[in-house]
Amino acid sequence: MNEIIATLEALRPIISTRDFRQLTLIIEAMLAMTGRVTMLGISRWAEKGGSYRTIQRFFNAPHDWSKMRWALIKRHFDKRTTLEEPIGVVLLTGDEVVVTKSGKQTHGLGKFFSSTQNQPVNGLCFLNLSLLDVDTRHSYPVITEQLIRDGVKETAPKATKPKGEKGKSGRPKGSKNKDRTVVELTPFQLQLQGCIRQAQGLSGRDLKLCYFVYDGALGNNNGLQLVKQTGMHLISKLRHDSELYLPYVGEPNGSKPKKYGDRVTLVRLEQETVCQETLEKNIRTRVYQIQVWHKKFPELLNVVVIVRTNMTTGSTSKVLLFSDDLNLAYDKLILYYQLRFQIEFNFRDAKQCWGLEDFMNTKEDSVSNAANLSLFMVTFSQLLMPQIKSLDSESVLDLKTVFRARKYTRRIINSLGLKSEEFLVDDQIFQAAEIGRIHKKAA
Repeated sequence: MNEIIATLEALRPIISTRDFRQLTLIIEAMLAMTGRVTMLGISRWAEKGGSYRTIQRFFNAPHDWSKMRWALIKRHFDKRTTLEEPIGVVLLTGDEVVVTKSGKQTHGLGKFFSSTQNQPVNGLCFLNLSLLDVDTRHSYPVITEQLIRDGVKETAPKATKPKGEKGKSGRPKGSKNKDRTVVELTPFQLQLQGCIRQAQGLSGRDLKLCYFVYDGALGNNNGLQLVKQTGMHLISKLRHDSELYLPYVGEPNGSKPKKYGDRVTLVRLEQETVCQETLEKNIRTRVYQIQVWHKKFPELLNVVVIVRTNMTTGSTSKVLLFSDDLNLAYDKLILYYQLRFQIEFNFRDAKQCWGLEDFMNTKEDSVSNAANLSLFMVTFSQLLMPQIKSLDSESVLDLKTVFRARKYTRRIINSLGLKSEEFLVDDQIFQAAEIGRIHKKAA
C-alpha cells in the first residue's frame, strides 16, 4: 500500500482528496484481484470504503485521465533527471485497439475489424497514443479516446466499409493540378490530429516530441500532412507496391525542369549502395536508404527499403518504411518503427490484466472511465514495479501475485488478533503466500 501511495503522490495536486482515496482503493483491489475486472469484481476485493456504490460513483464521474497519466510520467522523467540519467529520444506512437462487446446499449458500439480474430466484430474502438522511451524501450499510454461519431467510425482504419460500386479509373476530365500540401482530413484524421496536439500540450517544454510513429494507415499524403501540421515528423510504412521514382539527374529538357527519374525496382536497387546485409537461415536481408519521389506526395521522402530474398527459391519480398525527415539515418528509422510494436504490449496488458476486455459499463462516461482506467494501470504498473523490492522481473502477473500474497497474509494475521502493520517488518513473511509467480525471487 505504501508503494501505491508513493507512486500516486504526483496526482494529489490535480485531483480531489475523495477521488485520490477512491482511486487508491480501486488500484489496490485491481493489483490483488483474480477473475474479471468489473465494478462488482473490484468492490469484492476492495478494502473498507470501497463498496459497490462507491466504485460506481467513481466510474460515473468525469476524470481527466490524460492529465493524470502525464503527471505520473513526468514525475518518472524528473526522477531520472535528478539521478543524472539522461533522457534520450522519446517518440509519440499511436494505434487503435478494438474491444469485443455484445448487446445493443453500449455507448459507441459499432462494427470494427479485429486483428486478433482476423474478421469484423461488434465492439468498441479506442484510439491510443503512447510516449515511448527509446533508451528503456518502455511505452507509457497517455491519451485514450473512443471513436464515437459515425463519421469517425466510418473513416477509422479498423472500420468495416460497405462494399460499393467502383468509380471510373483515371483522372476526371477537366481536373486541374492541386496543391498537395492542402488536404481535406477525414473525421478520424481530425480526431487523431487533436490527440497529437493534446499530447504536445501536456508535455509542453518538458519533452521535445519530434517523431510521430504510426502504422501503414498513415502511409499516404493525408497522413503525412496531418502530422506535419502539428510540427512533427511522421514515421510510417508505404504499400509494398508503391510507385517510387528517383530524382531526375541529367540535362534539363525544355522550359519545365524534369522531376522524376528512373522508377525504383528491385533491379534498380541493386545499383544502389547497400546500407546493411545479413544472411540468416538461408534468408538474405538487404537494407537500402534512398530519397525518392511519390507522385501523390508533394515532397521528397526518406525511404528505407528492406528486401528479403530466399536463396533457395529466389523469391523476394520488400518493406517500405518512410519519413519526411530526410536527415534521419536508416538504422534509427527502422528502430523507431520497430519500437512502435511496444504499444501492442500495452494493449495486451490492458486486456489480460486490467479489464479492457472485461468491463460491462454501457454509459458514455463509465465506458470512457473503464477503458482509461485499464490503460492508466498499464502506465501505473510499469512505474510501480521498480519500487517492489521482492520483484525481480517486469512481469505484470508476478506483480499481481505479490500484491495478492500481501492481501492474503494481512487478512490471516489480522484474523489471529495481531496487527499486520507491526508484525510484518519485512517482505519475507509474504514469500510463503507468493504461489503462482512466474519468475522466482533471486537468492
